[in-house]
Amino acid sequence: MMDWTDRHCRYFMRLLSPSVRLYTEMVTAAAIRYGDAGRLLRLDASEHPVALQIGGNDPRLMAHVAKCDAAKAYDEININVGCPSDRVRSGVFGACLMLQPATVADCIKAMQDASSLAVTVKTRIGIEIDGDARHRCYDSDGFLHDFVAAVAEAGCTTLIVHARIAVLGGLSPKDNRRVPPLDYERVYRLKEAFPGLGICLNGGITTLAQVRDHLRHVDAVMVGRQAYQAPWFLTELEALCSRPGQSVLRDRVAVVEQMLPYIEQELQHGCLLKHVTRHMLGLFAGQPGARAWRRYLSEHAHRPGAGPEVLEQALRRQAQAAASAS
Repeated sequence: MMDWTDRHCRYFMRLLSPSVRLYTEMVTAAAIRYGDAGRLLRLDASEHPVALQIGGNDPRLMAHVAKCDAAKAYDEININVGCPSDRVRSGVFGACLMLQPATVADCIKAMQDASSLAVTVKTRIGIEIDGDARHRCYDSDGFLHDFVAAVAEAGCTTLIVHARIAVLGGLSPKDNRRVPPLDYERVYRLKEAFPGLGICLNGGITTLAQVRDHLRHVDAVMVGRQAYQAPWFLTELEALCSRPGQSVLRDRVAVVEQMLPYIEQELQHGCLLKHVTRHMLGLFAGQPGARAWRRYLSEHAHRPGAGPEVLEQALRRQAQAAASAS
């Protein structure tokens, strides 16, 4: 979710679901160690429960992240062992670390020694390496189980598993999220082989029926693109998981109204409106007037001096378009 689940996105999504656990976009350990950790790891108190996702392969740097004050504000630290991008691969972290389970184990141990936060791992079911002299494929239950056994022995008790292999070389990160075939059965078998571990399944989940079916086999599910592109889906998940009598949002307009004070506050601190509204474009996805909403925000949120009035006008355009369509 690089460049997607920043703090503005997480604030918006928390309004849609009080219960879901949110994850940051991946931040590298080096950027936190040598950059502005306070800015990179800034979050709003309303975001909890929220996990900090880290990319890196140096146990010392990873331990520094775990014990820094900014990281302590989170509820979980997640090590990314699933990102397939060439830039991440060149830094020797992300999905290529599946070939180095001992390194991942060392990072887990170092972070656990430095912090009381839970340290989890997000990974793939395997990897394929292309673009070099030898085509290599690590696509088997055995390979995945060996990796999981190593990180479990290091003390990791929860894994998030994207049910696709990662193709390193030859596919873009975008294509890696949709081209390699999904293999949910492998994740189910992983849970059977490691019943004591918490296994969260990720990849290709777009409906409540899929969520219900997966939860028969694994402990949890992670939803990425569907939650971002059609964020109202989060309210459906909240209704599925909510306790009797718990309030669940039913009105998209109310969500926008609740965003306005946050936006006003952020604008006062120098934030640009477009940095917030880009995450809200899909709010009316599948509804009459959705195109009018997206178009108005896209055309006006980037303009100098743009403020909350842009969202108010976008709501009017959406309502007018919806009325015309009925």
